[in-house]
Amino acid sequence: MSLLPHQFYVQNQSSSVLSHTIASMAQKFDGCDRRILTFPAVRPCESISLATLLGSLIPLSRNICNFQSKHFATQRRNSREIIRQVSILLMFFEEIRDCNYVLSHSVILCLSELHLSFQKIMFLLEDCTRDGARIWMLTKCEFLASHVRMIIRALATALDVLPLSLIDVDFEIKELVELVLKQSRKAEFEPDPDDKLASKRLLAILSQFEKGIEPDLNGVKRVLDYLQIKSWSECNMEIKFLEEEIAFSESSNCDETEVPFLSSLVGFMSYSRGVIFEALDDQNSVNRVDARCSMETHFSCLNPEDFRCPISLELMLDPVTVSTGQTYDRSSIQKWLKAGNKLCPKTGERLTSTEVVPNSILRKVIKKFYANNGISLSKSERQSRDISRTAAPGSPAAAEAMKFLSRFLSSRLAFGTNQQKNKAAYEIRLLAKSNIFNRSCLIKAGSVPPLLKLLCSTDASTQENAIAALLKLSKYASGKKLIMARGGLPSVLAVLEHGLSLEARQSAAATIFYLSSVKEYRKVIGETPEAIPALVELIKEGTTCGKKNAVVAIFGLLLLPENHQKVLEAGTVPLLVERLASSENTEQLINDTLAVLAMLAENVEGALAILHTTALHLITAILQTSSSQTAKEYCASTLLSLCINGGVEVVAVLAKDSSLMPRLFSLLTDGTAHASKKARSLIKIMHNFHETSSLRWMSSAAPRAQCIQER
Repeated sequence: MSLLPHQFYVQNQSSSVLSHTIASMAQKFDGCDRRILTFPAVRPCESISLATLLGSLIPLSRNICNFQSKHFATQRRNSREIIRQVSILLMFFEEIRDCNYVLSHSVILCLSELHLSFQKIMFLLEDCTRDGARIWMLTKCEFLASHVRMIIRALATALDVLPLSLIDVDFEIKELVELVLKQSRKAEFEPDPDDKLASKRLLAILSQFEKGIEPDLNGVKRVLDYLQIKSWSECNMEIKFLEEEIAFSESSNCDETEVPFLSSLVGFMSYSRGVIFEALDDQNSVNRVDARCSMETHFSCLNPEDFRCPISLELMLDPVTVSTGQTYDRSSIQKWLKAGNKLCPKTGERLTSTEVVPNSILRKVIKKFYANNGISLSKSERQSRDISRTAAPGSPAAAEAMKFLSRFLSSRLAFGTNQQKNKAAYEIRLLAKSNIFNRSCLIKAGSVPPLLKLLCSTDASTQENAIAALLKLSKYASGKKLIMARGGLPSVLAVLEHGLSLEARQSAAATIFYLSSVKEYRKVIGETPEAIPALVELIKEGTTCGKKNAVVAIFGLLLLPENHQKVLEAGTVPLLVERLASSENTEQLINDTLAVLAMLAENVEGALAILHTTALHLITAILQTSSSQTAKEYCASTLLSLCINGGVEVVAVLAKDSSLMPRLFSLLTDGTAHASKKARSLIKIMHNFHETSSLRWMSSAAPRAQCIQER
């Protein structure tokens, strides 16, 4: 791969490569790719030259000094003192560089130790100023102060053994260096008293939530004001960061108490976002939409084949880079290395290290590409995103905070101003997106009826937020039941037909899909005259996501046999075949379209409708060219049904395609169990056809041969 990670190997490399690594580290390291409160500092090698070391140490020191202009929500006093000490040492380093001194190896070793300490300082300052991590840093104020003390002690040790008398720099600079040494020895670097007070207030609020007591809003505001969290978007960033930390902690062997505490913080911040901040940051919302459109344009140019691991040939989920610069999926390369292999699988070069480095850039590109193209990730990735773990609250405090917030939002939906109703619908949309417990609380608080009323809104944003919120709640069993019991189906279908935006219409289609997962609702929706035609219309006009939602909604309705004829009468088949031939399809949309065609082909009417189009040629082409196992399975299933329901004419057409049989044989070994079964049946039909054709030819050829002999 041409995309390289931010981190680079240091051990076991040549001196020139190592020099470049250290010199560029400060500029190239992206703090967002490093987990917070980790300090992966790299010790310079012993053979490094003074010029190279200073060439890295000076820019690193300058970067630390640049933090003076940044905002520190916590650790303000300690950070100022660290930056002041580094700024003094920066003058010392620049003096050494400018005078071109020839220094002893012991001096270089001391400067290397300072470089190591400065890297840790850089990481620490990055964490203290990281967007979205303010409340987490506040709760870690004791740990941070302790870590500062450790770093400064290491810095003092390096300065203590530095043979300053052997370095011929200005007397004033020497005095300043000695001053830094004395101060670093004596400095206490205790937690800031203001940090401790704010942390104590925060813990008191969490304790109130845990006891089922709604906290005083002034107390909540005091904590937010101290952290200078002044807007909805800043509060939302805090929540996103905390949720990422929860996901990481659950997938690793972290402290058992960490996830509940993080969940409590999410509860506090979610409550604050919904109750304290009345207005959404409109400009930020616009920026997010613009960024999304830009990413869609950019990623449409990428080829997913570039994301395949050279070992497994599967799409990579966790790309890592080895010492040769080649990138592989982590699980594949680890199996390779555990088997005792010492060579790079792709280049054949000997690996100088068995360590692998996360290719953070490529991982982000792959995730964005998947998100923008609707490509399904593998089973392991889906498991990591499984939200079943959210059926229970993360902590008692988080549970009570969510209950208070749900009641507040439901009240706003019912009695608030138009702006407050829109804001409440948007909050519910976010809260219910990937949390089962949140959905339960919001439904119990009575949010469904007022959301259904908002579907009639003449404001596009309000309607879009309301239907998107109902979509999330319809994933919960009682949510489906309430929507139908409250007569919400006509309102949802009205948005599907005449929604004020394509986004609202695609959310309505997805809502229909979740409602159709209940057998009795499937029947009610199918019997509603406008339902299926409205879905077909969205396939024509919708965005890629809208088309996909409409297709899967039709698939859900087809699970009831009585709906098959209605789907055919709506002109679904020609439209789906047209979509298959389009060059704008995503892999997931192709798979979903094939799934609908496979289901329709199972009865004679559906098969004949498919055969009246160009589908047969398209399906055989997809079977031969697609890399998706799911697509191949649906193709095999559809072809088998067409042969059974379409008769010998269909088999005759397929028999003329010489490339089809090898593909069917490959499905026997490489396909899914279901695909293999369908392929086996198809092969049998094709063999029978060829045998029958041969017998017919032989029986017709015998009289002709006899006639020739008689002549």
